[in-house]
Amino acid sequence: MNTLIAFLVTLGVLIVVHEWGHYRMARACGVKVLRFSIGFGKTVWERRIGETEWALGLLPLGGYVRMLDEREGPVAPHELDRAFNRKPLGQRAAIVAAGPLANLVLAVLLYAASSWIGTQEPRAVVGTPPAGSVALQAGLHAGDWVRRWSSADAADWRDIDSLNDLRWQATSAALDRRDLRLEITNADGGGRRELLLPLAGLEAAEADAALVRRIGIGAAYSEPLIGEVASAGPAARAGLMRGDRVMRVDDREIADAAALRALIRDSGSLADPAPQRWLVERAGRRLELTVRPARVEERGVAFGRIEAVVGSRPQTDLVRLDLLDGLARGVERTWEMSTMSLAMFGRMIVGEASLKNLSGPLTIADYAGQSAELGLAYYLGFLAVVSVSLGILNLLPLPMLDGGHLLYYLIEGAIGRPIPDVWIARLQRGGLMVILLMMSLALYNDVARYLGLH
Repeated sequence: MNTLIAFLVTLGVLIVVHEWGHYRMARACGVKVLRFSIGFGKTVWERRIGETEWALGLLPLGGYVRMLDEREGPVAPHELDRAFNRKPLGQRAAIVAAGPLANLVLAVLLYAASSWIGTQEPRAVVGTPPAGSVALQAGLHAGDWVRRWSSADAADWRDIDSLNDLRWQATSAALDRRDLRLEITNADGGGRRELLLPLAGLEAAEADAALVRRIGIGAAYSEPLIGEVASAGPAARAGLMRGDRVMRVDDREIADAAALRALIRDSGSLADPAPQRWLVERAGRRLELTVRPARVEERGVAFGRIEAVVGSRPQTDLVRLDLLDGLARGVERTWEMSTMSLAMFGRMIVGEASLKNLSGPLTIADYAGQSAELGLAYYLGFLAVVSVSLGILNLLPLPMLDGGHLLYYLIEGAIGRPIPDVWIARLQRGGLMVILLMMSLALYNDVARYLGLH
């Protein structure tokens, strides 16, 4: 139920703001607005306020603002100057662009509000980078605390607020095909040094789990401690106890929980996992135990498991910004998300990125519910991401979308006359087919994710 409520609130807020942008700009340009509707299909509520009908439709998957227009019906002579089609090209373009721009402005405010409230974020102390990753090859080690970042060719160092911020900067750099310079200290703030992450050579096409592994900045640093131990499981049979610190497995020193989890997981590649010699520290004494992980297979993937919690809780900090810094962060995040979204759409069109990146209502609903459970600041951040996506999607030059109409006006301005209605009708039909195809593909991706096919 919480997921459904969060999803409906998400749709409601984003659609209302989008259509409100069209409505307010139309009124500012002197256009008569006949109807403001949220949702399609059967009308479940309707009320006239002034000269506009306000309505709610049964299907809350969109909305529309219907304006006075000679192309849609007769217009009284005394109202011709209030018809949309009679307005100058610049005003028509402004009315169409106002919806997506309202979503982008909303994203700025939502990101800012999330920053003002503050969120508990894992400190940018990294765990063991995966084998073969850029981070490992560059010299990043478990326990390194990343304090600041800069572009490889710039001297403008900027603070890293959290591990999530570090992942964002590294992913953005990889997608932009530029290197990233990091300033690092140890956990106590000493031993300051710099290193370069050569991310430009990754030639990344999409922001997915594979890219995160290639970069190598994954889980936060977690001490290699044993937590809750399930009775009768491999860990309990081996004699492991809550609070044990794992020092070594076979001949490998254990730097953090990520390295230990990787060893346990990889043991499942064998049909019969071999026993492992664990050196643990318990109450100041060192003990050597023999642990044989169990082999588990889920969705065709085999891995090892010891039936115990591995790792301590990562250290977190409250990340909160003041009024001006929060607004600046909102603008920065909105710009970065917009450029990243546009780049991703472009790569999908030319085949450089997978169409699996398209997400539909099921994925949005899932993330809406998860973010709402984490707290208001997280939910506002999620709303901001979806608002940016909605704004950028509507600016794409596809017929049926706001960007398609803006393209018509661009052509009209270039040739000095409107595109013939017959051509617009044909383009609209083609655009409708493209949008239906995108919606079907997004829904298929949603279902495939839930079934574990992606």
